[in-house]
Amino acid sequence: MIDDWRAGGFGVYVHWPYCLAKCPYCDFNSHVTRTVDHSAWRSALIQDIQSAAAKVPNRTVDTVFFGGGTPSLMHPETVARVIEESGAVWTLAPDAEITLEANPTSVEMDRFRAFATAGVNRISMGIQALNDPDLRRLGRTHSVAEARAAFDIARAAFDRVSFDLIYARQGQTREAWRAELGEALTMAIDHLSLYQLTIEPGTRFGELADLGKLRDMPEDEIASDMYLETQEICAAAGLAAYEVSNHARPEAESRHNLIYWRYGDYAGIGPGAHGRLTRDGIRRATGGARHPDAWLERVNKTGHGLDEETEMLLMGLRLRDGVDTTRFANLNGKPLDPATLNDLIADGRLEQTRDTLRATSAGRPVLTAILRALLV
Repeated sequence: MIDDWRAGGFGVYVHWPYCLAKCPYCDFNSHVTRTVDHSAWRSALIQDIQSAAAKVPNRTVDTVFFGGGTPSLMHPETVARVIEESGAVWTLAPDAEITLEANPTSVEMDRFRAFATAGVNRISMGIQALNDPDLRRLGRTHSVAEARAAFDIARAAFDRVSFDLIYARQGQTREAWRAELGEALTMAIDHLSLYQLTIEPGTRFGELADLGKLRDMPEDEIASDMYLETQEICAAAGLAAYEVSNHARPEAESRHNLIYWRYGDYAGIGPGAHGRLTRDGIRRATGGARHPDAWLERVNKTGHGLDEETEMLLMGLRLRDGVDTTRFANLNGKPLDPATLNDLIADGRLEQTRDTLRATSAGRPVLTAILRALLV
């Protein structure tokens, strides 16, 4: 049980908080600024990595993931130093998966070649839509033509390229989404992330919804149908869902995301970055100070950016393989509440076979509610 994290692996998540613009649907820890002191940020990220390694030494890093924000705005030198330091304070696995998120507006061939030279071997692109009117509604600053050009650049530089799309958008019909998804599948190499548009509090879309001004959102039943059709279409094309929103060809799953969902350990580096580290047989979740300035100040004063520690549970329910309930009970100190579990199974939201608990096709679209019920 002390080394249970090994069943999921060990990764490093690096958060770059800056974007060129704030999208109206985005509730991520992202910020818009005119200037960035890249040298100061490079030094602070290295310090945060060293601090994490002091807590959990002697690890092999299976994956590194640069998320954000828009990490493709980082200087390639910073990316190189972060990868280099991760291998210096720990051991970088020979086949380590190293992913960098990119927006089409920040893609240039020379920059991508520099990222590849730095050690990045997988790109995840935030395309989000394949028609220009919807891109504008989503607040994106690129066009479909720019997205396709950026995707071609990425394919020329990297063997593994994934991209994101959002569906259940304003005014979108099931027929329109099926056509767009078909177009996306002609582009896809081995992985797609397909997210239903959700209206989050504190976002511009959330404010508009509260005022009754966010018009033409699909009804819940139509959005649910879109989700189910997405699963069928992608599976038929050879990119079955291995997680609620992620689809891949066999052996092409995001290994970094699997660490989250299989409840492995990962170091969270950067402002607001969550981590999960096992120390002295105790698994703890970590979180960095959210605001970039506050995080940078904390690192400069203390050598690390950690702000809080909390518990995290049940990421595995997002996976097609489900959760090992015996392992969960051992980690949590107690099993799931039988009455709640039985109610969810009776409602057709969950299914259980021996020691494995899975979300059903009816349960996956309402997974947040299921988790909320199980974690009371």
